[in-house]
Amino acid sequence: MMKIFDSLKANEALRVSDGKTIPILTNSELSSRLLVLLWSQLGDFDTLEYAWWLNKKNAEIIVNNITVKAIGIGDRNSGLKFCEYTGFPQENLFVDPTASIHKKLGLYQGLTWKIPALNQSQNAWVNLMLMCAGIGSKGTLKEVLRGYTGDKKAPQLIGEKEVVDTNILPPLKGSFFNLAGGEKFQRPFELATLRLRNMTEVLSNWNTYVPNAAYLTQRGATFLFDENGELLYEHRDQGILGFAENMSNPLSFLSLDS
Repeated sequence: MMKIFDSLKANEALRVSDGKTIPILTNSELSSRLLVLLWSQLGDFDTLEYAWWLNKKNAEIIVNNITVKAIGIGDRNSGLKFCEYTGFPQENLFVDPTASIHKKLGLYQGLTWKIPALNQSQNAWVNLMLMCAGIGSKGTLKEVLRGYTGDKKAPQLIGEKEVVDTNILPPLKGSFFNLAGGEKFQRPFELATLRLRNMTEVLSNWNTYVPNAAYLTQRGATFLFDENGELLYEHRDQGILGFAENMSNPLSFLSLDS
């Protein structure tokens, strides 16, 4: 069986920054470590949340000389919109419209139940709804609940003076969440509010983020390599909102300063 690194090195994909189809590991040779992210749909909860964490830890990632490459399901327009919203660098994002790389690496496709009267996209929608209810999606309901109840093992997510606008609720200042239970940890409703902001963004631009709904249930993975291409860490997603082994601090495997 081909090593994961060799398999990734052999693959090309469309780079969002310039629309060129090139090897996905281009310009990653000089880094101390290489973080390769196989993302689900670019409009997926997991993908948007993962990008948020990367942005939050960007300074530490740079200091530790870690190169980040991500491959998401979508097209170039999806990628451009995703980078505009999340701030993820266009030059580090590649798109795979048919999840071909995900399939080559044997990643979890999610529920694939087929109802004969429905087409591929319609079946994907049904399966996605079932996964959101926890069927064939390990840990999803527990993680949804954590977004509402808070998590004292997780850091505070929204700065005291930061304002979050979900376009549904009135704009909320970070200090507002102190009323729900304190500060300096993930307060009740804090994560749920960020997820609501992501949801309204995607639903407002659905056809851009998800040009083909057939791959809605496909899950992703995280791979960390050293400078020689040896695998240091991997996590294969088994459900929606299961993109990290430690969801309280998804990038803790990098051993960055918290």
